Amino acid sequence: MKFTDGYWLMRPGVTAHYATEVADVRAGEHRMTLYAPVKHVRSRGGILNSPLLTIECWSPAEGVIGVRATHHAGSVRRGPEFALPGAQADAGKVRRDGTVVELSAGELSLRVDTSQPWRLEFTADGRTLTSVGERGTGFATDAEGRHHMLGQLSLGVGELVYGLGERFTPFVKNGQVVDIWQADGGTSSEQAYKNVPFHLTNRGYGVFVNHPGKVSYEVGSESVGQVQFSVEDQSLEFFVVHGPTPKQILQRYTSLTGRPALPPAWALGLWLTTSFTTDYDEATVNRFVDGMAERGIPLSVFHFDCFWMRGYQWCDFAWDSDTFPDPAGMLTRLKEQGLRISAWINPYIAQKSAMFEEGMRDGYLVRRPDGSVWQWDLWQPGMALVDFTNPAARDWYTGKLRTLIDQGVDCFKTDFGERIPTDVVWHDGSDPERMHNYYTHLYNQAVFDLLRAERGEGEALLFARSATAGGQQYPVHWGGDCESHFNAMAESLRGGLSLGLSGFGFWSHDIGGFEGTPTPAVFKRWVQFGLLSSHSRLHGSKSYRVPWDYGEEAVEVTREFTLLKNRLAPYLQRAAQQAHTTGVPVMRAMVLEFPDDPAAATLDRQYMLGDDLLVAPVFTDDGTVEYYVPEGVWTNVLTGTQVTGPRWVGERHGFHTLPLLARPDSVIALAADDQHPVSTWADGVELRVHAFADGAEHTVLIPSTDGPGESARFHLRRRGGRLHVSTDSPHPWQLRIGSPNATVHTRPAGTSEADLPYPA
Repeated sequence: MKFTDGYWLMRPGVTAHYATEVADVRAGEHRMTLYAPVKHVRSRGGILNSPLLTIECWSPAEGVIGVRATHHAGSVRRGPEFALPGAQADAGKVRRDGTVVELSAGELSLRVDTSQPWRLEFTADGRTLTSVGERGTGFATDAEGRHHMLGQLSLGVGELVYGLGERFTPFVKNGQVVDIWQADGGTSSEQAYKNVPFHLTNRGYGVFVNHPGKVSYEVGSESVGQVQFSVEDQSLEFFVVHGPTPKQILQRYTSLTGRPALPPAWALGLWLTTSFTTDYDEATVNRFVDGMAERGIPLSVFHFDCFWMRGYQWCDFAWDSDTFPDPAGMLTRLKEQGLRISAWINPYIAQKSAMFEEGMRDGYLVRRPDGSVWQWDLWQPGMALVDFTNPAARDWYTGKLRTLIDQGVDCFKTDFGERIPTDVVWHDGSDPERMHNYYTHLYNQAVFDLLRAERGEGEALLFARSATAGGQQYPVHWGGDCESHFNAMAESLRGGLSLGLSGFGFWSHDIGGFEGTPTPAVFKRWVQFGLLSSHSRLHGSKSYRVPWDYGEEAVEVTREFTLLKNRLAPYLQRAAQQAHTTGVPVMRAMVLEFPDDPAAATLDRQYMLGDDLLVAPVFTDDGTVEYYVPEGVWTNVLTGTQVTGPRWVGERHGFHTLPLLARPDSVIALAADDQHPVSTWADGVELRVHAFADGAEHTVLIPSTDGPGESARFHLRRRGGRLHVSTDSPHPWQLRIGSPNATVHTRPAGTSEADLPYPA
């Protein structure tokens, strides 16, 4: 929200007050409180009839410093609040030196000189990361009398801002106005399904605004040298998170707000759905499943979208008996073919649903201030909203889902959760404005916790559309309702990379696009992109996404890239383990992996998949693609072609290839089994070695299929024309150097060491 009118004036009706100096400091061993008047106090009488801001400073963890600015502390603070599972007590250390007071948390420090005009200076590694200066801490009232707290942090020359959730606007957020406010707005506007009040910059730090309601950002858009954030409240709390690398920033941020759970490995395979408003029944489902098998395309998950339930009755969690007369038997038959089952749900209860009367009677539905149930006719006629702040309502809702789990459903697509009203009363007394964004967190948490309890640790999985800070704990999230053309494909990737820089480790999207019907070219290119994402789902709205609807070549491309993804499963599972333990996403913006390369700072049409694979999707009908290659010799995994960077590359690709490049000095582990995402990955594993320099060493971990551990370890070391390999694996293994057509070196079970030729 903008408060000023240019540099000199305020907007009509706005009155603002800013901290100007430090009148007093209360410094303890671990935290300090600053008292800041909003005018320069020249005499004792100057303290009268004027506000005094209270600024509390502390550290919840090493490398993180919190600041809370308060105007009136006596205001009622109603929930909800973001949970901070990684917060510690008294992690910082305060010291005073004359007029300077400093709070340190590891290498990060907050320095205040109380003899100078108001300034909070955040330093690390011997330099200033960012600072709060004039107009940087304060409050403003607008023409309607609303009270806003605001903060400003300086931007340096060349400093770029990323994150703030899954945003489809330009990847670099400088110059943008961003409101953290959940909306069901598709993927082609400034609205977003996943709003996260966290951003990071390319100068070694991130900032998390700890407020679950609406946070209004001016990212170099009101004052071009500042990131401003404001809330309609009496206090404003934010955390500065030091890196210095982007990966370390994400590690510290997700340590504070929660790390992603590790999804089950079976979810890495290809998902197919009924699509949304298309006609389908068990015969249709069988036709799809059998059609994929007949064409040699392995499926891992089948998803039933909305109309598995009867129309007008979403959600009652009862199968449409006319369309699916034997749901339990059908699911059993599908699971006998090795498939997992996903089912669509949302947190809304239509008036025609049998659950409506039950929920209204027992107080499980959100109510208006007059006591009536909140209802409207958008989406479902007369629909109401489950009140997840009521523990009994949560148990009631998840109890209905438990019946589906007993029938054989393995996971749920937790759709919606964005259009949450503010003219309501919540069971626990939560503030409606703060609950608008936070509702989706309670919704996804309830479903995820149920799956974890019923299926066991490591088996819980959602396909969620909406989220806010902390929602990364409940993967997987998908990009929402995009259209079916190349622009939508690119905007989806942009949103996913932005979400990855907001603490979310796993992300997917509707292959082929959701709205409309893709051309065969769009479908085939989206298949490549989708099967080189963390999770891969074919899904549409009014048309099917079975590949044979888009031509025989589409079948071939889908088969080839599905088999490739199944072979990449041990590599991808290792990246998933990293996301689980560190918060670094599987799909990584180039700036995350190459923060010291200025050319990587703005790239949003390519990404790193895990540590070592660069993916540049093709967004053109004619197959032309431009992408950037960082320093070193990169090898196309599909063709064996090598490209030396740093430089931009222009290529043309048919539908069977794209730029999929292995990093220099990398080793990619490929499973022997290309039919399933889960197999004994170490048994017959192929180690694909790429551009190993003389003297290079690399350790490859073959992950466990059922948790965060490992099943085998390989160590490779090149010395001149020889490559030495040692392993603890009891299984046979293979090694191939460079090209996919190069000689395969096969070693039998029990081979713990090998010395192989490395071609010049």
